[in-house]
Amino acid sequence: MRLIEDLRGLAAVPAFRTLLAVRLASQSGDGMLQAGLASLFFFQPQHMTGVGGVAMALVVMLLPFSLVGPFTGPLIDRWRRRQTLLRANLLRGGLVLLIVVVLRAAGAGPALYPLVLVALGMSRFLLSVLSAGLPQVIDRERLLVANSIVPTLGGAATAVGAAIGLLLRLLLPAGSAQDAASLLAAALLYCGAAAIVTRLGPDQLGPSRLPGPGPAVGAVLAATATDLARALAHLRRRGTPALALTTMSLHRFVYGMQLITLILMARNLLAIPQDADAGLAVFGALMGAMIAGHALAVVLTPVAHEWVAPQAWVILCLLGGTVGQMILVATHDRQWVMAGLLIFGLGVQGAKIAVDTIVQADTADAYRGRAFAIYDVLFNTSECLAAAAAVLVLPPMGWSRGVQGALVVMVWAVALWYWRRMRPRRGLVPAVGGTRLLAARRAGGAHSVTRRFER
Repeated sequence: MRLIEDLRGLAAVPAFRTLLAVRLASQSGDGMLQAGLASLFFFQPQHMTGVGGVAMALVVMLLPFSLVGPFTGPLIDRWRRRQTLLRANLLRGGLVLLIVVVLRAAGAGPALYPLVLVALGMSRFLLSVLSAGLPQVIDRERLLVANSIVPTLGGAATAVGAAIGLLLRLLLPAGSAQDAASLLAAALLYCGAAAIVTRLGPDQLGPSRLPGPGPAVGAVLAATATDLARALAHLRRRGTPALALTTMSLHRFVYGMQLITLILMARNLLAIPQDADAGLAVFGALMGAMIAGHALAVVLTPVAHEWVAPQAWVILCLLGGTVGQMILVATHDRQWVMAGLLIFGLGVQGAKIAVDTIVQADTADAYRGRAFAIYDVLFNTSECLAAAAAVLVLPPMGWSRGVQGALVVMVWAVALWYWRRMRPRRGLVPAVGGTRLLAARRAGGAHSVTRRFER
């Protein structure tokens, strides 16, 4: 079976194993950090109990990176990515330690916000660096399988880190130790990720061509704006990356609405609002169901791509995920909600794996870092818009049959739009530094299946 061969091939590449270890350590730290922040800002009796509070907290965490994120992409294409991973993980570990110091000195107040914003923004930035560096260490024909494994294992690492962070909160006595334990663990994991990445050569993750000595900061910012315009023009010319990014951005709006719904349901509907620890445990169970769906996607997506091209898989995952959403339309019973989130999570992650592959394969290496920075910015902006919409339409308890039904219809519309826009784009030539993976590997297989699907 081709999947088994690809997995063996990936496991035989030392640089891939190292990059995967960096991602697992880093994202485990992300889970610890997120668990600590969630307990501080969402699941304290005096904090963020309504729609507006939850939405505002998400906007504050996401919007700053949405504004500065486009300027990070050219840096990914200009800086040695291995060195970026090393230094940024060390810096992030230091920031989290500083958060602990400020927390002990001043509590969970406004003084924490700038540090939290930078730490979370760096997490998104480093994921873009990891994605941009992946094609440098593996054969392009195995990129699809790598995209199935790496993000999902990273998501699982985040979930494990978050679960351990939640357990630390539930098991430790109330007080500063309870609030700081998961944050300290996150800092250690970030430093561990920095240590692991030193096993790679300084130039091993690219970029393929490094620019000469750089100009002044102002000139760099101006050049960055020009580079971003060129990257956007490149994505539009290629067509398939731009369409995939647009589709996933719209789907991310739906995901953002569901995330806010889950926080509110766990906080105010499925647990006693005054019992913050119970609400946190319920939220962990709900998110665990969604993460389990992500894990299923890593198994099913490579198998499906033996027969179905990435573009078709995006559509199938969008439509399949709405089966889980329709369960949320019907009921807010906890067990049924978890079943629905399992299916929805499978659809979300399966589509994302395919989109990652499309963007990596159909974008030239010179633009790949900027493409993934734009990718993250679109995702964050979509979640910010979801937060704004949630304030207008969600009740304090989170669950609304009408809103859930509207989200199902929205996903159907997005899938139809993507299918109609992709139909004229069959048989595109590969990008410089990329390849149409399945078309190259299985010209008579997945490509022909896609044509039958599109007809």
